[in-house]
Amino acid sequence: MLAILAENVLFILALVAVGAVAYYVLLAYTPLGLRLRQNENRRRIQREAEAVCPVHGPHAEQDLVRLASGERICPECFREAVRDVLN
Repeated sequence: MLAILAENVLFILALVAVGAVAYYVLLAYTPLGLRLRQNENRRRIQREAEAVCPVHGPHAEQDLVRLASGERICPECFREAVRDVLN
């Protein structure tokens, strides 16, 4: 009984190992992997570029203020916009 359970566990681990190697090969050596890496790099660069205010400089992504339209602006620009609306 114990041998059957151990064999099942080892079989499942072997399947997981084969799947992990296939996933690694897919991402490392195929055009699909290259495209996925390029997409991730583009998203990262766009996030970093959106976190830089042309007036007030760079900000941490969590410090940005999301407007109702979905656009994000820096906190200083938001304070100035609110102050202009209230005055």
